[in-house]
Amino acid sequence: GLRVTVLLTSSLMVLGAGLRCVPVSDLEIRKKLIHGGQLLNGLAGPTVMNAAPFLSTTWFSPDERATATAIASLLNYLGCAAAFLVGPLVVPPPNGTAHLVSQSNTQHIKDRIEAVLYAEFGMVSLIFSAALAYFPSRPPFPPSVAAASQRLSYRRSFCRLLSNFRFLMIALAYAIPLGVFSGWSGVLDLILTPIHVSQVDAGWIGFWSIVGGCVVGIAMARFADFIRGMLKFILLLLLSGATLASTWFTLTCLTTVTHLPLTTATLYTSCILLGIFLNSSIPIFFELFVETVYPVPEGISCGVVTFLSNVFMGVLLFFLTFYHTEFSWFNWCLPGSCLLSLLLILCFRESYDRLYLDVVVSV
Repeated sequence: GLRVTVLLTSSLMVLGAGLRCVPVSDLEIRKKLIHGGQLLNGLAGPTVMNAAPFLSTTWFSPDERATATAIASLLNYLGCAAAFLVGPLVVPPPNGTAHLVSQSNTQHIKDRIEAVLYAEFGMVSLIFSAALAYFPSRPPFPPSVAAASQRLSYRRSFCRLLSNFRFLMIALAYAIPLGVFSGWSGVLDLILTPIHVSQVDAGWIGFWSIVGGCVVGIAMARFADFIRGMLKFILLLLLSGATLASTWFTLTCLTTVTHLPLTTATLYTSCILLGIFLNSSIPIFFELFVETVYPVPEGISCGVVTFLSNVFMGVLLFFLTFYHTEFSWFNWCLPGSCLLSLLLILCFRESYDRLYLDVVVSV
């Protein structure tokens, strides 16, 4: 049930955030505590990233599910958008090169980083307290037939997913571009540094791209609730826009070759459009996963695709440790992944098994 899962997740977050705040003078022990805290926080991640479709099915009617999925899943990304601002605005960058940074400036940076860690610990503690006080597993009465129906077991679910070619097709269509984009946005300040963009500007670019994706994603989900059976069409529009925006950004960064204008406005526009198109596709993908493989539990299907997305992100960041002096190859991965996803969605044959159950049995 949702209550047990959310309490376990938030308790892991509290413990992980608390370990990062332990005031230990030994740097080696402090490093191990921070790594342990990050590990616990990572263990809590799957619930935050995968539970949105299960939450919407459990609590909302069929004409509200896509909107509920969008709000629940994109609020997580809104927190990522805040991180783009908190880092540059709260923690000042080192002045000058690393070996010229004064001792007082280094101590000031340390103090600001610790302030961020304490603030995060306070926020997750508040969330845990709220969930402990009131977070029911399910409503008194199921809002739809699908919410009350039985799901497959874990073993049968995995067998069904691995043998379903259509699911594997859309899983790759989701995991490849979203994994590449997550890795790319995580090092956005490094990518923009060679073209003389500060970390503050990079933070604002990341912030507005995620905020725009959240707003457009909720709007698209509401449209999908009003006009059902349009998930594939919406994804085609979003991925086409993502392909064009990522190609524009990559060509702009090669200004010495393409001679395209390299200005703050063009960088902001292309990055923000890319974030809007890709981030807003997340809840639409989640709903399509659930509809395609129903009655596989929502958490399992979305968990598998999130795992694949993290694998692609990890592989990309692994290569970044070896090829970190020049980022043009990283930029070209973006339009390539978006184009591949677009082709997979074009070849995908959509079906709405959960929606069919709700409509037919209700009638």
